[in-house]
Amino acid sequence: MNITIATSILDNIVTNLQPFLDKKDASQITSHIYLETNESHLICKATDFEIGLCTSTNSLNILEQGIATVNGKQLLDIIKHLKEGEVSLSTKDDNIHIKQGKSSFKLPMFNAQEFPSFPEYENATKIEIDSQQFIASTKKIFPVIDTNNQKKELNGALLDIKEYSYNFIATDTKRLAIIKFENPSANKLSLIFPKKAITEIQKLFFDNLELYYTEKNIIIKSKDYTFFSHLINGKFPDYEKIIPKKAEIELTLSKAKIIEGIKIINSITNDVKITFKANEILFESLSNDNLEAKTQMEINLPLKEEIVLGINSRHILEFLSQINTAEFTWELNMQQNTPFVLKSENFSTIIMPIIL
Repeated sequence: MNITIATSILDNIVTNLQPFLDKKDASQITSHIYLETNESHLICKATDFEIGLCTSTNSLNILEQGIATVNGKQLLDIIKHLKEGEVSLSTKDDNIHIKQGKSSFKLPMFNAQEFPSFPEYENATKIEIDSQQFIASTKKIFPVIDTNNQKKELNGALLDIKEYSYNFIATDTKRLAIIKFENPSANKLSLIFPKKAITEIQKLFFDNLELYYTEKNIIIKSKDYTFFSHLINGKFPDYEKIIPKKAEIELTLSKAKIIEGIKIINSITNDVKITFKANEILFESLSNDNLEAKTQMEINLPLKEEIVLGINSRHILEFLSQINTAEFTWELNMQQNTPFVLKSENFSTIIMPIIL
């Protein structure tokens, strides 16, 4: 293989492939980026077996067709020290040579024919979901996905396609986020996406994507990328049992005012006591360090009795940061220490309060 390519283009490709490399063991082929020239295109791939990305460009000059591998981290380190302009990559024996001006580098290659194969979307089942809804939904529920939970299924987000709707769900056991779209579907389906997969999906895709799945993988295809990730094999909790069937009280509140009240208390603690009264909302700190903060917000609420809640403010602020409306609904029950619900349009989060 012998090609020349603009440093900026190569930099962008190699940077996007970094999260898909195995960086723990440089002796494995999965620490390398796979390079292949295909007529007028350069195809680039990276995978750690669990997750993978393929991208291509025709903005290069191909002097000789071929295939190669190169250590992804080392290649990025080299590119970052090169000047703007063209860089050449060529293979000889079992090495790849990188040159620009008077600078040259030689890196060992693996046998490119042994690079792991990617699942093929042509043999997979397509999921009929609106691209923008999919991307926006994964962003909204992302903060609620758990990390390092012993129950592996909680370290991901569920796409649950039912007969008349499809839902996106995530939980960290202290709260549950759900987005619901009314949409008749012929195929019922439940897939659990790993958190790492959703992280990379949000970086790479913006619109016009196609989703496919196999027994083990989710595959996403767009104009610029083909992405795959293993799905989590497990049974997601029965989230519909967690959602309160009825709320005794529904309050319509200002997003900006609630954020303002909470952030004042956040100056000393994230644990906040909120008291809802007929003519005000009182925000107070919950702290064992002899620290105190309080503020109030004047508002007329349809309450005959006051309601007191202990909250982790991060749970509230993360919900409010993901909604597009100026107001939202806060659903409460008079019984203390029971879950409450925050709603905006088709997005809801059920939250367990701090026990007071």
